[in-house]
Amino acid sequence: MSVALFTHSSALAHDTGEGHPESAARIGAVLQALELPDFANLLREVAPPATAEQLTAAHDEDYVEAILALPQDRVTYVDGDTVFSPGTREAALRAAGGACAAVDAVFEGWAEAAFVAMRPPGHHAERGRAMGFCFFNNAAVAAWHARHKWGVKRVAVVDFDVHHGNGTQDICQDDPDFFYASSHQSPCYPGTGKESEHGVAGNVVNAPLPPGAAGEAFRAAWEERILPALAAFSPELLIMSAGFDAHAADPLAQLRLREGDFRWVTEKLLAVADGCCPKRVISLLEGGYDLDALAASAAAHVRALMRL
Repeated sequence: MSVALFTHSSALAHDTGEGHPESAARIGAVLQALELPDFANLLREVAPPATAEQLTAAHDEDYVEAILALPQDRVTYVDGDTVFSPGTREAALRAAGGACAAVDAVFEGWAEAAFVAMRPPGHHAERGRAMGFCFFNNAAVAAWHARHKWGVKRVAVVDFDVHHGNGTQDICQDDPDFFYASSHQSPCYPGTGKESEHGVAGNVVNAPLPPGAAGEAFRAAWEERILPALAAFSPELLIMSAGFDAHAADPLAQLRLREGDFRWVTEKLLAVADGCCPKRVISLLEGGYDLDALAASAAAHVRALMRL
């Protein structure tokens, strides 16, 4: 299966400071794993910067202007965890722009799926607020881009990061033609994602998992709740928020998944997509903070995207 990999060296220049878990080493680990012989057929592409128009489709215009106006000659802490450095502006623009380019790749037909290996991640960024290491909501920006450029109506974002994607839900929940689903640890940051949250038209599905939950509980949540709802929604484009911090080795939470669980959920999502939006699947890197676990999990995920 032809799969495009979008990345850019600017992801390495976003400097969060010594000891910060969301470090440049994350991208280095992922890209090194994707140099293995298994991945020789990946279509390696440059992630372009997003335009202001693409960003303001998902975010408030004054918020986008404020982020882009942050000083680029020093470090600014937007909050205690979210760091804007001299290299952040380009990295954030290219993370969102790479997501839009991934959408273009699958709709133009030269790729059957795409994986965007960029940082900063995006799923905590709300319509008008940066938080949780995130500035622009790459998944939501990609979803709106698909609508505006390709005339897509129904878009689904599915999220298996260990943390709930509060930002994606914030942006998508009031539009019945957007679907958002998440499995995540609860209680855990950011404290959102209750099972009772359903969106404006049942278009939000949350499957919280308790600390210590392992692959069996994770797979049951997807099989019993998320996958049937996704299939019923029948999207024209499927976007995966691919966080790998639910791995047992990850230091930021306490779920107990392994690489095989990430491959399993990817294969199950592709099977749903084959029935409603074949060859219209993109995946965006979110969390994952143990470098070895991140590299192995991302490799398992991309092998599944390539159907290897």
